[in-house]
Amino acid sequence: MTIMTEQRMARAEAAGLDPVRVTRLLERVRREVDDGLLPAVQVAVARHGKLALFESYGQQPGGQLFCVFSATKAVTSAAAWILFQEGLLDEDARVVDLIPEFASHGKEQVRVQQLFTHSAGFPHAPFRPLDWLDKQRRLERFAQWRLTWEPGSRYEYHPTASMWVVAELIERCTGADFRDFIRERLIAPLGLADLYVGLPEAENHRVVPCAHVGEALTVGDYAKLGLPVPPETEVTEEAVLSFNKPEIRAVGVPGGGGIMSAAALALFYQALLHGHLGGRPVWSQDMLASARRVRSGGLKDPLYGRLANRALGIIIAGDDDRHFRGFGHGNSPESFGHNGAGGQLAWADPASGLSLGYVTSGHDRNVIRQGRRGVAIASLAAELCNPA
Repeated sequence: MTIMTEQRMARAEAAGLDPVRVTRLLERVRREVDDGLLPAVQVAVARHGKLALFESYGQQPGGQLFCVFSATKAVTSAAAWILFQEGLLDEDARVVDLIPEFASHGKEQVRVQQLFTHSAGFPHAPFRPLDWLDKQRRLERFAQWRLTWEPGSRYEYHPTASMWVVAELIERCTGADFRDFIRERLIAPLGLADLYVGLPEAENHRVVPCAHVGEALTVGDYAKLGLPVPPETEVTEEAVLSFNKPEIRAVGVPGGGGIMSAAALALFYQALLHGHLGGRPVWSQDMLASARRVRSGGLKDPLYGRLANRALGIIIAGDDDRHFRGFGHGNSPESFGHNGAGGQLAWADPASGLSLGYVTSGHDRNVIRQGRRGVAIASLAAELCNPA
C-alpha cells in the first residue's frame, strides 16, 4: 500500500489532484520496485507552475538525480527555441551556412528544422561523446558523416546525431559553450537547480547509477506477439552504462545525457506550458505555440507505421495512436513531450495543465514490458484531475 504523509497529500489536493487517483498512480509506480525488478524510481507531477507530487522509491531515494537519456532532447531543443525567438537561428536555413565543416557527402541540403524532426537523413551517424571536447575532432566527425537517405524524404529516429549538430549551432550562434548557454539562459531563469546538461564533478555522488534488469525478448517472443523485432541502434547496453562515468556525464550529451530529478523534469515541462516558472519569461507564448506545431507532416515511424508527429524537438500526442508515441490513453491530443531510453517519461498536457516526470535507474531489457509500464503510468497521471 502506498502511503503519503498528510502534508504531501494536501499539496496534491491543493493542485486539484484527486487523492484516490494519486494513490493508484503511486501504487503502479512502485510496483516493480516492490517486486525487485527496478532498483530505483522517482515520479513527479506539477500543475499551475508548481510541484504537486514528488515521490521516490527504491535504493537511494530522495534528492537523487537520474540520467534521463533522450528526454534531454526537449531541453536542448528548448534552448534552441530561444535562438529562434531572438532571430539568431532560422529553421529553414541550411546547416552548412552556419557550420561550413558540415558540408560533405550530400549533407549540404540538410535544413535546420530537419535536425529537430528526425528527417535529416543521418540517423546512424557515429559520434563518441568525448570527441565533443576536441573541436577539431568534432568537426572532422561532422565532415565524415554520410546520408542514409535524402533529407526530408522520410522519418527515422536520430538517437544522438542531430542533437550534436543542434549543440554546435547553439555555439555558433551565441559564441558560448552550449552547456553554459543552457545553464545561463534556461536553467537559471527557471530556478531548476536539479537539472543538468553537463554535470559538475561535485554532483556525481548524487546520481543513481544505471543498471540493466530483466531478460530481453527473443525473436520468437516478438513473433508470438505479432510485432517486428526492434532494429539495433547505438543505444546499446554498453552505451547506456557509459553514463555511469563522470567524464561522460560532464560532456552533457545533447541528445541523451541530461541528469536531473523527476521534480525538475516535471517543472521544466510546466515552463514549456507557461514560458516561465514565476519569473521573467524565457519563451514567448508565440514561440511556444510555434515549437508545438507538427512539422513532420505525413512522415511515419518505420517501426510502428504511425505518424511521427514531430514538432521542434518534441513529440505531439495527436490521435488515438498517442500511446505509440509515449503518452497515456487519457492525454489530450495537444499533449507534448519526449521520453527517454529505459522508460523515462516526460510530458505536459495543455488541457489539464498537468506535467509528468518519471525516471528510473533500471533499464528493462524486456522492451514490451517497459513500454506497457510507461503507458500505464502515463495514463494514470493524465487522469489525476478527474473525479474518481
